[in-house]
Amino acid sequence: MASLFSGKSVTEPSVSPADVEKLHAKIGQLLVERDFLRDASARLGVIRGGR
Repeated sequence: MASLFSGKSVTEPSVSPADVEKLHAKIGQLLVERDFLRDASARLGVIRGGR
């Protein structure tokens, strides 16, 4: 935060394409799991509705 007002340029760390790909895969996996659990909960009557 202090560097924001000091006028010094701060470079962001580089991210490899492999890391980005792994993160995208993890996000996709978590979305599938979330949707599955939401739909299963709705079928069991734990929550109302579904999608």
